[in-house]
Amino acid sequence: MNVEQFLQALEQKDINLNNRQIEQFSNYFETLVEWNEKVNLTALTEKEEVYLKHFYDCITPSFYVDFERELTICDVGAGAGFPSIPLKICFPEIKVTIVDSLKKRIDFLNHLARTLELEDVTFHHSRAEDFGQHKTFRENFDIVIARAVARMSVLSEFCLPLTKQGGLFIAMKGAQADEELNDARRAIERLGGDVRDNHVFTLPREQSERSIITIDKVKQTPKKYPRKAGTPNRHPIT
Repeated sequence: MNVEQFLQALEQKDINLNNRQIEQFSNYFETLVEWNEKVNLTALTEKEEVYLKHFYDCITPSFYVDFERELTICDVGAGAGFPSIPLKICFPEIKVTIVDSLKKRIDFLNHLARTLELEDVTFHHSRAEDFGQHKTFRENFDIVIARAVARMSVLSEFCLPLTKQGGLFIAMKGAQADEELNDARRAIERLGGDVRDNHVFTLPREQSERSIITIDKVKQTPKKYPRKAGTPNRHPIT
């Protein structure tokens, strides 16, 4: 997907980028490739692949959820800023908090935010389990989102404690999402969530399967969740 195809595909979804936003994506790509030589941020460095499999893919939640309003968003395990930074570029009014466990990725994100002149973005070097128990952040976000971080049963324990009651947890998944979701239903319920939908689609041109799973936060998460760092992965809620 070249830049023109990227813009056309977004226009078909009623997302029309101005010149500044187009330039921000261009600078994002250049900065990503430059830093990737010293920090492992992505296996994809070809421009057309980055625009399709990272930038466009990251924007797909907005095809199903309204981001055109003031929202507080927490991106868990964002790595190189995916998906929240592409969403922030498209929807500048959202307020983004990113948490990631690797300091080098946080350093990259701070540099990226300065380069792209992004406002209302903050970055935290922390394990998701520790962040979810922090009084300032717990059950504080309108939307908590994650892409390619962990299986649904584990990811729910990372994300639902951060989602405010009445808010939304969005999990971005590839193929096998239905299986993961079925395995995680008991965990989701225990953590205060209720599955709203699973939107399945294919990326344009490449035709690989993607899923956007949306989960409403309907009740408070029990205080014991998330458990200590490493425990959710070793012993997922069943």
